[in-house]
Amino acid sequence: MSLVCAISNEVPEHPCVSPVSNQVFERRLIEKFIAENGVDPMNGQPLSEEQLIDIKVSHPIRPKAASATSIPAILKSLQDEWDAVMLHSFTLRQQLQTTRQELSHALYQHDAACRVIARLTKEVTAAREGKREPREPWWGGEPMEVSEQVGMTPEIIQKRGKTVPEELVRAEDLSKYRQVASHAGLHSASVPGILCMDLCPSDTNKVLTGGADKNVVVFDKKEEQIIATLKGHTKKVTSVIYHPSQSVVFSASPDSTIRVWSVTGGNCVQVVRAHEASVTGLSLHATGDYLLSSSEDQYWAFSDIQTGRVLTKVTDEAAGVALTCAQFHPDGLIFGTGTADSQIKIWDLKERTNVANFPGHSGPVTSIAFSENGYYLATGAQDSSVKLWDLRKLKNFKTIALDNNYEVKSLVFDQSGTYLAVGGSDIRVYICKQWSEVLNFSDHSGLVTGVAFGDNAQFLSSAGMDRSLKFYSL
Repeated sequence: MSLVCAISNEVPEHPCVSPVSNQVFERRLIEKFIAENGVDPMNGQPLSEEQLIDIKVSHPIRPKAASATSIPAILKSLQDEWDAVMLHSFTLRQQLQTTRQELSHALYQHDAACRVIARLTKEVTAAREGKREPREPWWGGEPMEVSEQVGMTPEIIQKRGKTVPEELVRAEDLSKYRQVASHAGLHSASVPGILCMDLCPSDTNKVLTGGADKNVVVFDKKEEQIIATLKGHTKKVTSVIYHPSQSVVFSASPDSTIRVWSVTGGNCVQVVRAHEASVTGLSLHATGDYLLSSSEDQYWAFSDIQTGRVLTKVTDEAAGVALTCAQFHPDGLIFGTGTADSQIKIWDLKERTNVANFPGHSGPVTSIAFSENGYYLATGAQDSSVKLWDLRKLKNFKTIALDNNYEVKSLVFDQSGTYLAVGGSDIRVYICKQWSEVLNFSDHSGLVTGVAFGDNAQFLSSAGMDRSLKFYSL
């Protein structure tokens, strides 16, 4: 029930009541009448503005004019209201997206700050105690020697910092590299092909390869001999990783399993069953305790390497497409995945949400790699191109067009982020920022499936479908 002005017979915007006649009036109308006559318009009794009493009501809804009661007028009114609602909804969605991006950035900074605080607190505690006790390795064997020195050593700062190490091979010297060694006896000749490789970060003389013969091989470059041959997969091995500080390696296969191996023991110490289909990608978290994996079952998984437990499994239900590769960002807070429908997706590990997408390739993504400084992402796909993305601006700033039918199988930055190596139909190395080609090798008789840099790019290694492992240096 709405109030009606006794003078205008309309719903008042500012209703008030006269204590003389107990009638409701529009304040501006009654004030004008009192100024002219000084009495209540209903009974002629004396009335002043001070006697009027305001009425507090919710915002009044005025009745529609008679001209708006026809069906066309009602339809137009409904259309106008619908348009207004849609515009308001669009504005709200834009504000929500902006707020989500700001929140994601704030959480990213908060997590980084928490990690720095935790590390500093740990270092202060260790410094007060004077030393740290050696810990028994979870895979068995001898305890690792632990130095009493606390904090980051100059060597680590040099490797992980933004400055380019003085020992890094210069581009003009890198361009003079040639093949210095080739080893073809690591894997079975009856089922030829090395499908993946990795170098031990703490000792790049140790090379890890996975083959079509279902075996994982650890090879010593300096001694030129096999350290261990690890058998257990029931299908070919397509991804391998060497742990940076422990004598442990990881492998993945289309047999849907991820295996954790002890190099010293020469045996499998953990089998991670995170997927229902072929495992297509592996990446080790910055802490060295967790594995990221991608699969053709459309899921990525995050697993604890010590217990073999799968901590989380996530898929993009809207996309519904197989994942082809996965790689952690150096800080371990975000990671990227490639898909069979040529998309690159960036995920927030803590929130388990897709925070950015990089469209642009026209074929299934075959390899992705983050630069060590965390600014750049390199991606390769079955469209004979390598794309470089700026993670700060979320855009593609460079596309390297390769030869027609060039197959990109492997991408890797060196530890300083100065060089990018591309493995596929041949081996190419580009210098970052200029993105110009420094060298090109075509020594393999088959596809190159893996490339890697030694310390400070002192050598380059490669593996291919011709079953050979090759090394290049001055």
